Amino acid sequence: MATVDGLEVAKHNSKKSCWIVLESNVYDVTSFLSKHPGGAAILLKQAGSNATTEFKKYHPLDYVNDLPPGSLLGAIDPNTLGKLNAPKESISKPSESVDLDKEIPHLSLCVSCPDFERAAKAVLPHKSYIYASTSANTGLSLKTNLDDWSRINFRPRVMRNVGDVDTHRSIFGHSSPYPFYISPMGTLGAIHPGAEPEMVKGAVRKGAHMVVSTASTKTSEQIMQTYVDEAKRLNGASPSRLFYQYYMPVDRKKAIDLMHIVKKAGYNGLWITVDTPVLGKRTADRVLQAEEAIAVGVEEDATAEWETGNENSFAPSMGGRPVSGQLSPHTTWEDLKWIRKEWDGPIVLKGIQCAEDAKLALEYRCQGILLSNHGGRQLHTAPSSLMTLLEIRTYCPEVIGKLEIFLDGGLRDGSDVLKALCLGATAVGVGRPFMYALAAYGAQGVERCIDVLSEELATGMRLLGITSLDQVRPEMVNATRLLNEMWRPEPVAVRSRL
Repeated sequence: MATVDGLEVAKHNSKKSCWIVLESNVYDVTSFLSKHPGGAAILLKQAGSNATTEFKKYHPLDYVNDLPPGSLLGAIDPNTLGKLNAPKESISKPSESVDLDKEIPHLSLCVSCPDFERAAKAVLPHKSYIYASTSANTGLSLKTNLDDWSRINFRPRVMRNVGDVDTHRSIFGHSSPYPFYISPMGTLGAIHPGAEPEMVKGAVRKGAHMVVSTASTKTSEQIMQTYVDEAKRLNGASPSRLFYQYYMPVDRKKAIDLMHIVKKAGYNGLWITVDTPVLGKRTADRVLQAEEAIAVGVEEDATAEWETGNENSFAPSMGGRPVSGQLSPHTTWEDLKWIRKEWDGPIVLKGIQCAEDAKLALEYRCQGILLSNHGGRQLHTAPSSLMTLLEIRTYCPEVIGKLEIFLDGGLRDGSDVLKALCLGATAVGVGRPFMYALAAYGAQGVERCIDVLSEELATGMRLLGITSLDQVRPEMVNATRLLNEMWRPEPVAVRSRL
């Protein structure tokens, strides 16, 4: 392979010609600028420089294989590294309202999930916090997620013997001490240097299940190896299991290859994201990208292809993780037939938001559904997962018990977990609290967050009057306020659509 002089690389530092160094190789990314999921500005700030450190926050290094053919120009001459440009400073600032002179609270002071967010804001760059907290459009879907938990009340029974409680639940036969799991979250390298492996360590140490994102900073094999190593360190005592959240590539061969990689690595289930035919309007991300584009002089450029929803766009994540062809408006229920031929384990559809689709998932022989509006990041004014669960209970209750039903979105207390279980959920996913805990405290923060939720859950069970989760019943909660707002079609429409 030919070598490239660092001085020559430094000259290519504009949108007309943009070269970067990754590890020891030089890449021409000019033609990729308009396609980069995070916008051209991110690449242009690294133009003519060694972009390895920044790149590794968001992507496994092997993702350079998805760059256009001919992008690799050769190896950088190691004797000329000093001639490269210095990466431009990010315009991102620390999160507003943060006192930079104030240290983050001691971990023991995090006694509820919101405490982790306050700690994370003290350490995260503004850009990373925007990624973690942003939602679609004006934020109404996220607000609904948060608010709907408080619109369901318990109906506790008293004078019960609740001295000992059991919080165990199983997901597809894999028992865990908790009926909640860590939701899939992309590009955790931008949140903590340890990225997904650091999150896995916390989960394994506590025995919590975790769903790993396709849009991870590390490869699925690296993440699973961390799981294996940590479990071995604990003498294999952890009941924790890893499942895989799957953005299905448009290209059939790539889709099958990815499934085979995941299966070989040892993941215990495929959780297919079905609510991203196109990427939702992440408003705060759009503003940040516009600010960065202005700073590097590309504000006049057209909207990046990733926002247009064409089938060659990329998986949603902050900063842009080039996974070509992960969002497709052409995926249909019929695709589940060939997926089932390639994957013989449990299949969960992630992103179910109505009763009709819950019933279709059963008809297409899925093993589970995840009721979710993608953390409020996709459709504006989408239903909360609680509302969808109530709709399922009303219009297709036969699904309950035949599918494992998961839900996520807005949960901030262990008692919220209990409400979902009373209404028929198998387990509940928790996302942002764990992301914030990781950001501020690493694996120890993840462990602490699990402890907080587990303690709240156990306390809630005692005060509700139950000692095990097989005792939960719908009559233990009052969901009247949500039921009164639930979608109610004409009876004929119900029969025809369901």
